[in-house]
Amino acid sequence: MAHDDLPLFAQARESSQPKHWTVTEITARIRGVLEPAFPLIWVKGEISNCRPASSGHAYFSLKDQNAMISAAAFGWGARRRSFELKDGLQVLCRGKISLYAPRGSYQLTVDHIEPLGAGALQIAFEQLKAKLSAEGLFDSKRKRTLPAFPKRIAVVTSPTGAAIQDMLNILKRRAPHLHVTIVPALVQGEEAPRQIIRGLQCANRWNLGDLVVLARGGGSIEDLWCFNDEALARAIVASRLPVISAVGHEIDFTISDFVSDLRAPTPSAAAELVSGHWVEAVARVRECTQRLQTGIRRDLTTRKTLLQHVAARLISPKDRLREQIQRCDELYMRLLRAFKARLDRRKSVVEQMAGKLDALSPLRVLERGYTIIRDPAKGGFVVRSAAEVSAGQELQVTFHDGQKAVRAI
Repeated sequence: MAHDDLPLFAQARESSQPKHWTVTEITARIRGVLEPAFPLIWVKGEISNCRPASSGHAYFSLKDQNAMISAAAFGWGARRRSFELKDGLQVLCRGKISLYAPRGSYQLTVDHIEPLGAGALQIAFEQLKAKLSAEGLFDSKRKRTLPAFPKRIAVVTSPTGAAIQDMLNILKRRAPHLHVTIVPALVQGEEAPRQIIRGLQCANRWNLGDLVVLARGGGSIEDLWCFNDEALARAIVASRLPVISAVGHEIDFTISDFVSDLRAPTPSAAAELVSGHWVEAVARVRECTQRLQTGIRRDLTTRKTLLQHVAARLISPKDRLREQIQRCDELYMRLLRAFKARLDRRKSVVEQMAGKLDALSPLRVLERGYTIIRDPAKGGFVVRSAAEVSAGQELQVTFHDGQKAVRAI
């Protein structure tokens, strides 16, 4: 036997110093032993954890009751095929065993797949679904109406899962006032159905919410199998509180989806459904508020414009009083001017008349040397003729600058 064909432990014993293998070397050695031993084989099993890739390849696991092997069907999406790969499907695969060096794991590289019928889990699912449907547990008339505006929500789920975090983030953003109570429960494994039932009963007993949400993220049919439990289905039907089933992804269906009062495609969708009416109400309130504010602003603008027009036409009493004062001052000045003008005219007339009277005044005649003779005995009458005067008669002579008594000769 050549040295390179010796087992690894035998080679190590032959040398005083242990041989140091690199990971690449030992992986290549294992590949050289493994792949030639299984050049082309047929493997029968149930598909699980099926993960179609966008590249067109399909990755899944083949399992039976005791073991599981990884498998890859390269170019599966580009082939003409009569069926789709999905979890729970019993298949017969032809391929070869290969070693995937980056992960150091072996897998079945599949070049041909034949379906063998529904898997055991799928058969059990269909049988239980038919049984409960025949009992009327899926009947829509039996299901309870969810409250339009819930204030408290009880979520039965794993408190450490990503599903509850997604729900809390959505509820915090859409309806932060909602009170969420998390009822811890396993959502995978044999113990999960009992814990979910206990959480559901606890939510009902202590009235932890206006409704209950059963939540779990996506997974294989095995991961979600606890939600296909008959006891859980009957506990959902017996629940006093309305129940929303939010299990897996949109393509995943479980028995709890059919018996619940409402199925949500995902836990995130359940959060959106629960808060939907609140979001609509808030949007409606905002819309009404906006319309009310717009109407008030429009009405205020109209009234302001009207008030400005009225104010422009309205004269304040103070302005009117000032106007009247100014009017009185103008009339007073006009009256003074008119009175002065009239006085001036009258004065001119008087002066003219005075001039005329002055020219005709006897005093003016007396100034020229004339005198006026009066008879005191006859009451001061003017003597107009010499015949009226006798000798020795006392007379009164008026000069321009005074009077004198005289006696006629």
